[in-house]
Amino acid sequence: MLHEVKNAPLPVLICKLEQGESIECQKGAMSWMTPTITMKTGLGGGGGGLLGGLGKIAKSAITGESIFRNTYTAEQGPGEIAFATTFPGDIISFDVQNGGIVAEKSAYLANTPGVQMDIFFQKKLGAGFFGGEGFIMQKFSGTGKVFLEINGSVCTYDLEAGQSMLIDTGYLAAMEATCTMDVVSVGGGIGNALLGGEGFFNTKVTGPGKIWLQTMPCNNLAAALIPYLPLKNN
Repeated sequence: MLHEVKNAPLPVLICKLEQGESIECQKGAMSWMTPTITMKTGLGGGGGGLLGGLGKIAKSAITGESIFRNTYTAEQGPGEIAFATTFPGDIISFDVQNGGIVAEKSAYLANTPGVQMDIFFQKKLGAGFFGGEGFIMQKFSGTGKVFLEINGSVCTYDLEAGQSMLIDTGYLAAMEATCTMDVVSVGGGIGNALLGGEGFFNTKVTGPGKIWLQTMPCNNLAAALIPYLPLKNN
């Protein structure tokens, strides 16, 4: 399968499928496709029997993602399918067979067959409750490619073993599964926390491994727009 990302900062992922090739996505993610491609809806990851189905329902309830996934297959000849982002930014692809990728819940766009999507729980409660990245993230492993949405532009850092980066709420888009995450206080006393505008805690990610940071988290943009929204008159 060939793919390209076009038209940033309002990007679209365009995949060119040879006959018999497939790509999977969250329901409702497809933007347009050629008529040679057909869609089949099923449980994410496919199979697994009753217990597997119950597990997928539980994951869906926790992550907020739909339990159903759409598989698009070029059954009637080569075809083209497109997936547009839901937010201005970028789309990046990852080969997951080299240890796996951990990403924020809202980043997932599509994947090739063979990619497994699982819940990634923060081992330390503080990193989930106070770090701002959420107690639950998503881990992608197996074989193949996963495509993730990045809000704004992307900055990549390759952390050495023991090297760390302090990250404010919402800016961590993804990291290699070899990285670890913790939460640290801002420091400098209560004055810094209350008056500095950075909150009480930062997320600390430690290598070895790569991290991908996004420059315009959705929550920051939403907060910036609130003063300009019209108030409802009673």
